[in-house]
Amino acid sequence: MDAVQWRVGEFAHLIDPPRIGVPVAASFPLARTLRRLGATGFILVLAGCGTPREAMTPTLDTGAPAAQGTVEPQSRLTVTPQMRAPIDYVATPAADRMDMLPAELREAFQRSGLSENAVSVVVAEVGQPPMIAINPGQPRNPASVMKLVTTYAALEGLGPSYTWRTELLAPAGARVGPDGTLSGPLYLRAGGDPDMRLEDLWQLMRELRLRGVRQMPGIVVDRSRFGDVTIDPGAFDNSPDRVYNASPDALMVGFGALRLLYLPDTATGQWNVVLDPPIPGIRVDNQVRATRAACPGAPAVRTDQSSDAQGITLRVTGSVALSCGEFSAYRLALTQPQHTTAVLAQMWRELGGTLTGPVVSGQTPAGATVLAARESRPLSEQIRTVNKQSNNVMARMMLLTLGAELGDGPATTFTGQRALANVLASQGLRFPELVVDNGSGLSRDGRISAASLAAMLESAWESPRMPEFLSSMAVAGEDGTVRRRWRDGNTAGRAHLKTGTLRDVSALAGYVLGASGRRYLVAIMANDPKASGIRAFNDRLIAWLAGR
Repeated sequence: MDAVQWRVGEFAHLIDPPRIGVPVAASFPLARTLRRLGATGFILVLAGCGTPREAMTPTLDTGAPAAQGTVEPQSRLTVTPQMRAPIDYVATPAADRMDMLPAELREAFQRSGLSENAVSVVVAEVGQPPMIAINPGQPRNPASVMKLVTTYAALEGLGPSYTWRTELLAPAGARVGPDGTLSGPLYLRAGGDPDMRLEDLWQLMRELRLRGVRQMPGIVVDRSRFGDVTIDPGAFDNSPDRVYNASPDALMVGFGALRLLYLPDTATGQWNVVLDPPIPGIRVDNQVRATRAACPGAPAVRTDQSSDAQGITLRVTGSVALSCGEFSAYRLALTQPQHTTAVLAQMWRELGGTLTGPVVSGQTPAGATVLAARESRPLSEQIRTVNKQSNNVMARMMLLTLGAELGDGPATTFTGQRALANVLASQGLRFPELVVDNGSGLSRDGRISAASLAAMLESAWESPRMPEFLSSMAVAGEDGTVRRRWRDGNTAGRAHLKTGTLRDVSALAGYVLGASGRRYLVAIMANDPKASGIRAFNDRLIAWLAGR
């Protein structure tokens, strides 16, 4: 048997007040269990065969970071604080310079052209002190990696089975007449569903037809779950028609986007373009040129939008081979309320109904009766779209939902930020540098350190929600935003990752399963005009960990 491995003071910080300064090198979970049992001091002796854990991985000092102020839990937050021994990813003798890394990683970073000061890297085996901690405490813009923070908080604060409910109601005393006329307006109480599609709304409205409703004097959309959360889609990058810039809204249908369906007509040698849904006042000016060449890859079509007294015109141009087959593009053309109004009216007509009054915003009166309702997909499924596909507006909606459920009054970005901070605090995570902004990472103001990201990944791994959180990330070489990366047999499928990219920002975070069966957590951020150069280093690092 190997000699018992002792390390001075490793777990002294777990004992309050510390009475024994020479505890054995035990696992973090075991130390936590002893503390939960009320131990004020303990001596643990372990003996066994094989290589001691400390001989296989770096042995670095640990410690609990000092709390930077307190956040009062919201009254409706019922998450029980966990007893944890936080790993200090900042004050550690890990590899803290690029020249301390293995040659293959060092060389990959040198080829990036980046200064070491522009990059933060934290790598650790889960539950162990960091192996690499380069500029770990420096706050940086994480771009879409911020979605991991939002979705983790949503899982812990709302629960994986949380759903969003959308209701159709009639005012008290309203009746459906023999001719199918509803005697009062229909109230649509929005629940803030981040992923309501056209088919979902169609199915909900169809329930009215099944209940005999044919004619309505108007529709009142109740958005009171959220406050004023409207944003200018063109404010971030002057691309107001791009779906990634969509504004959140308590009733968002199909992300507020129009679908342009391109259908090849080989008989006439041209492309036909169909607008879905076919909204009155919006027309397509099809200037796409068809060719008979072999399809060279993804079609490149440009969309330009203009408005006049007759409505909105979407002019589509480009040259596309007919052999590419049908494809779709999605564009924003209306505000969320305008889009919803048009879709509701069009859908009701398609279902054979008649609408004799307008679609307006308002509040549901007391005593209203539910005629039909729809429960959304559970949160555990929706965060897969958020993280795998990096959906910005869904992430924004989840932050607002945290504010709606755990805050007071109609939700705003501010109440969502506060609720998110309270959820993190309930898990023992206080990040004084954290700037969540809108929760999606589509921001120039968002900030977090690699050390904080690593601490959150560690906390998430220990959580009962870990399977849902892990499965929400893109799988290397298989799906999501990393489906075309790490496709070699040694790395594909071995990493669950979230990418983040903005101008001057490149980030990556998640988990990697090594060949040895050990699980590693990774947090990397580069903020620099040359930030995109970090990609080759990231590729090499993930492959290196997968082979360990």
